[in-house]
Amino acid sequence: MLYAIISEDVSDSLPLRLQVRAEHIARLDKLKSEGRLVIAGPHPAIDSQDPGDAGFSGSLIVAEFTDLTSAQSWADADPYVAAGVYQSVTVKPFKRVLP
Repeated sequence: MLYAIISEDVSDSLPLRLQVRAEHIARLDKLKSEGRLVIAGPHPAIDSQDPGDAGFSGSLIVAEFTDLTSAQSWADADPYVAAGVYQSVTVKPFKRVLP
């Protein structure tokens, strides 16, 4: 089943993000190589494709997991969580309708 992982950043999270970005991306690449990643990316803090120093306000990941517990465990182990990038993370089932 698909699960949405919706994260909200702490204020001024960009320096924290940059410190552990490579580890965060490596985990997403693993999901992708397993064919389980539907979409992933950050929410720019401003209305711009490249927010520069404004950074990001959170992230969205939609991926396949066996159950909610597995999705929550995966989200809890994110390097952004350990580094204090996220102030909150919500994991919930997602039903893909389109496309």
